[in-house]
Amino acid sequence: MSSALTGLFRHPIVQAPMAGGVSVPRLAAAVSEAGGLGFLAAGYKTADGLYQEIKQLRGLTGLPFGVNLFMPQPEFADPAAVEVYAHQLAGEATWYETELGDPESGRDDGYDAKLAVLLDNPVPAASFHFGIPSSETLESLRRAGTFTLVTATTPEEALAVQYAGADAVIAQGVEAGGHQGTHRDLPEQDGSGLGLLSLVAQIRETVTIPIVAAGGIMCGSQIAAVLAAGASAAQLGTAFLATHESGAHDVHKQALTNPLYARTELTRAFSGRPARGLVNRFLREHGPYAPAAYPEVHHLTAPLRKAAAKAKDPQGMALWAGQGHRMARELPAGQLVEILAAELDAARTALSDTGDPR
Repeated sequence: MSSALTGLFRHPIVQAPMAGGVSVPRLAAAVSEAGGLGFLAAGYKTADGLYQEIKQLRGLTGLPFGVNLFMPQPEFADPAAVEVYAHQLAGEATWYETELGDPESGRDDGYDAKLAVLLDNPVPAASFHFGIPSSETLESLRRAGTFTLVTATTPEEALAVQYAGADAVIAQGVEAGGHQGTHRDLPEQDGSGLGLLSLVAQIRETVTIPIVAAGGIMCGSQIAAVLAAGASAAQLGTAFLATHESGAHDVHKQALTNPLYARTELTRAFSGRPARGLVNRFLREHGPYAPAAYPEVHHLTAPLRKAAAKAKDPQGMALWAGQGHRMARELPAGQLVEILAAELDAARTALSDTGDPR
């Protein structure tokens, strides 16, 4: 099974699927062409939009790539808490001259329709965030020739991923930028996530399926570290956020290395689910009061985030980033893959030399 995963790429480098317009076809194609595994993000797109992006990507590369889907979310939010938060955000709506979004805009992100796209037009790999697909779904994708991966943030979640029949598990450490892929959104566990190296080591002792390590990885020596800990590959998001092909807003790219944004935090301010981003005004002012309500809060704040981006105001944008954001390199994505692979080789050579008894 590990060979089935490693057969998808020349270098053990996976480009994380970043929803919201970042993981565009040109980025995924550039990564795959350079020997990594590029990914499209189906999150927040329509099923037809996803189909068109897959079609476009196939026109750019004949090499393997993946598609990521968000799992439908159970009814969880307290409507009263969402209403209180909406009142708190009224000033933001006035400032950005826009209306707040409708929190009841849908809970499943068009999951069934997007899954149908992947079954009708099989892709080499598919990953899932915020939960585990049914065993039947995973088996259907396998029969279609698709390698399946599911995010886990604890050894217990990883064991459930293996039990369901996924081909591999994505071990997401607390350092990761964007949304934590916890299977259940439990507010009492906010901030209690495991660091990546500890998580990979524990999952390696828990499951037999391959592990892809994700969370704060920005250079080849870190890739070497997670491979040594038991992973078969590393997944990098923030590292590719600043690349030329990334669809991220220029303001977002620039913020990654701007000294004004010295740190990241996990916050519910923008979406109602824990997600790591650069600490800006919006996060500081609203993070402490945001309810556990995903995707209601995501829908509520969507017009605000769009208006802030249009105004090129980073203080109102969701500046998702991992803890290693200051190490971001503004390069073509293919060149970044080549540099990461060279750094990985150098790290492996250094480790080998260190162990030489001579």
